Amino acid sequence: MARKSAAKQSFNVVVVGQQGRLAYEALLFVASLRAMSPDFTGRILIAEPQPGPRWSKDPSIRNQAVRDALTEMGAEIIPFHTQHFGETYPYGNKIEMLQALPKGEPFVFFDTDTLITGDLAAVPFDFDRPSASLRREGTWPQPQLYGPGYTGLWKSLYDKFGLDFESSLDQSQPDEYWRRYLYFNAGYFFYKCPHEFGARFLDYALAIRNAPPVELCAQSFDPWLDQVALPLVIHSLGGGRDTLPDGLLDGAVSCHYRLLPLLYARESDHAVAVLDHIAMPNKIKKVLKTYDPIKRMIYQGRGAKARALFDRENLPRKEQAIRNRLKSNGYWMR
Repeated sequence: MARKSAAKQSFNVVVVGQQGRLAYEALLFVASLRAMSPDFTGRILIAEPQPGPRWSKDPSIRNQAVRDALTEMGAEIIPFHTQHFGETYPYGNKIEMLQALPKGEPFVFFDTDTLITGDLAAVPFDFDRPSASLRREGTWPQPQLYGPGYTGLWKSLYDKFGLDFESSLDQSQPDEYWRRYLYFNAGYFFYKCPHEFGARFLDYALAIRNAPPVELCAQSFDPWLDQVALPLVIHSLGGGRDTLPDGLLDGAVSCHYRLLPLLYARESDHAVAVLDHIAMPNKIKKVLKTYDPIKRMIYQGRGAKARALFDRENLPRKEQAIRNRLKSNGYWMR
């Protein structure tokens, strides 16, 4: 007798959408989720910042065709107000929007510049043990010649919030190597309650920004503040770097491409095929073609030409080198 498959979890998916590039990326994200994960039954939420004193221009999605396309695919646009960050630090949107989500309901946040490339509904999230993206480089901190090293810099933050530092370390990595220390890309993260996660994320981020430990006096928090606070939040809530099986998110199930030229340059043939597939229906094509970078990269073939510049089996080690090659050949768009 065949065993029954485990019941699929119910959870909400959220991205931040606002006027401009993020609105079109949100449209691609939702289209990919619907195409590649037809069994997903949770809510798809587009968190939309509202105009206010922290924005010089209205950040909400003012393109009605984009709004209509999102809602026709079953996404819900959820407004939120920006009280602490806004235009000066737009990455703060992913912190402040969490309080607008349904309290007590498990959620997965994704950056809008992500494609769903597999069955998201089948990912075995442990919502009691939060985690985030490990697809990152050692961007923060940057130890100074005569200052503390990685250990001293990170430990000062764990001490500030009364957290156990030693248990956060990856003991398989050498001392003073950045991978030893808990560090994530904020391209996705998840937990059982957005309000609990969001309150702690906001508390930690504001405390680091407004009163950093003296050890961090030479460190920059722009644009890294969210990624500095995120591991502390995850560690404090009982999560870590190993709560998801390898190879699913940032692997078979999702692709955080960052910008379309980078997608064409370095991502898998499957990711490009998913992009081509979801962009072809006339209903969505008509909306996407109104955004020039998408029009040129997808519909006018510039993406395929940019892809031909790179060997995916032998990519430059640093992302900046990929960007530079794209720019020098006229394929950089954002």
